[in-house]
Amino acid sequence: MRALLSVSDKAGLEDFARGLVELGFELISTGGTQRALEAAGLPVTHVSQITGFPEILGGRVKTLHPRIHAGLLAARTPAHEAELRAHDLLRIDLLCVNLYPFQKTVARGASFEECLENVDIGGPAMLRAAAKNHEAVLPVCDPSDYPAVLQALRTGVSSEFRRRLAYKAFAHTAAYDAAIADFLAPEKFPPTKVLALERVPGVELRYGENPHQEAALYARVGQRGPVLNARVRSGKPMGFNNYADAEAAWALVQEFERPACVVVKHANPCGVALADGPQAAWERARDADSLSVFGGVVAFNRPVDLGTAQATRGTFLEVLVAPEVDPEALAWFRRKKPDLRVLEVVPGDFEPQEYRPLMGGFLAQDRDGRRWEELELTYVTERIPTPQELLDLKFAWYVVKHARSNSVVLAREGVTVGVGTGAVSRIWAAERALQNAGDRARGAVLASEAFFPFDDVVRAAAAAGVSAIVQPGGAKRDEEVIRACNELGVAMVFTGSRHFKH
Repeated sequence: MRALLSVSDKAGLEDFARGLVELGFELISTGGTQRALEAAGLPVTHVSQITGFPEILGGRVKTLHPRIHAGLLAARTPAHEAELRAHDLLRIDLLCVNLYPFQKTVARGASFEECLENVDIGGPAMLRAAAKNHEAVLPVCDPSDYPAVLQALRTGVSSEFRRRLAYKAFAHTAAYDAAIADFLAPEKFPPTKVLALERVPGVELRYGENPHQEAALYARVGQRGPVLNARVRSGKPMGFNNYADAEAAWALVQEFERPACVVVKHANPCGVALADGPQAAWERARDADSLSVFGGVVAFNRPVDLGTAQATRGTFLEVLVAPEVDPEALAWFRRKKPDLRVLEVVPGDFEPQEYRPLMGGFLAQDRDGRRWEELELTYVTERIPTPQELLDLKFAWYVVKHARSNSVVLAREGVTVGVGTGAVSRIWAAERALQNAGDRARGAVLASEAFFPFDDVVRAAAAAGVSAIVQPGGAKRDEEVIRACNELGVAMVFTGSRHFKH
């Protein structure tokens, strides 16, 4: 029996190769892998002794040879056996290959030339050949499979096991090719976009959005998500809805420079507040909508200390997300709220594009990362917002940006007082927000994620005591809306930037 080993990642290689030798395998290898095996005292034949041809072009050509690929592709049939004998070709029974570290080379910012040199050609060709012929050749590409492969060789290799290894080999080369295609893409939105996904390790979903929907959680190969890859420090296992709400809460809380707390329910903010510290921010966000906060997901942009943890006593929460949770706070959560899922997010730079699913496809788009400071604000009314109103307009604009359309948000002194989301008309969204605010609407500001088609929202808001409004502008009846504001003494600011969220 013969095994061809040619690996970039040499983790576990020595033990695996030694196990193969003990099972009677003759080892064939290339370059660095051969040197590593020889250094371990293992007998190994260089691939050039099999091919009768030296490695050339700086190692670009070494295994691309009929004597290698015939050995990998020969089925165990009389006809193929006869051809091997006729041409004096050797059968290869096991292939162990992992590929040049292309993704890591790109990630560390290497030059274009170095990245291109780390595109593996011979490795994927051999893996695909062995995987196609997996009933005759064991294709091994994952070092974590080495113990299982040795055990199967000792006890008997099933067709199911061979097929699983073949699947992994093709999945591995597909993801590798997807990364290369993405790197070489000639434009931002190329004609073909390949998304390689891998199951998130350690996450077993009981179901998807509902108990009757089987589901699994995947991440893009080589990419990280702030919540997807967060550390679950305490509580019950996460479900998909927990992940979705936690991501919505984390995305919004990251908009603020001051200490902030965001409470999300069914992907929409229901309480958002700024304060001098996380505990005060939590208390203000909780009290913003004490009814909806029940069963919500809460996110902080500051570490959670023991005082903040204890302040959540008496409020049922599903998930808590923060950049850090102090040991004393974590111990308190584990003792007093053992079911609460506590997540620590590792901050970092994440992919600038996002993908939204449609039946049979995806929308690929830039993330909506526009900052308030980037807007070209236009003060369109006779009355200009006061400095405090302007701060609240900025705050409300960030909140409404993360609410599902149609959406209207009322805020005052750095806390939401009324939120209306997911309405089929803008006036209904405004009426819901105003009803939610009640008397707190007096002196509050209002933000809308899209323009006003009519002046009805202005009139309803002014009647409730709203003093200033921010909206994109750009409607046919803008002048009518501005006249209503001037008539009622309401300040209005146009941002020129819409923020639909579907």
